[in-house]
Amino acid sequence: MNLSRRALIAVLALVFISPIFGVILADMAGFHEPLDLAAEALNLPDFTENFNWTPFLDYTVPGLPDEAGYIVAGVIGVGVILVIGLGINRLVKQR
Repeated sequence: MNLSRRALIAVLALVFISPIFGVILADMAGFHEPLDLAAEALNLPDFTENFNWTPFLDYTVPGLPDEAGYIVAGVIGVGVILVIGLGINRLVKQR
């Protein structure tokens, strides 16, 4: 198995275990995003109800449990970065 295949498997494994840290343990520890806490301390309004630029607000997918939303968002994120990286690689090789 070559290095890039092993790296992809490792990244996908991390994506699939990310809900343990991002959802389950964060809820158990009572973790809140630092920027959310700062905005609350400054009494800034929450615009997410009025202006939502992403279908994956807080890494959730409507109709799926939060844990599955983390995985879906992670797979999409890794895919986007992989496509960008492969595109740049192709451009560099053409020169």
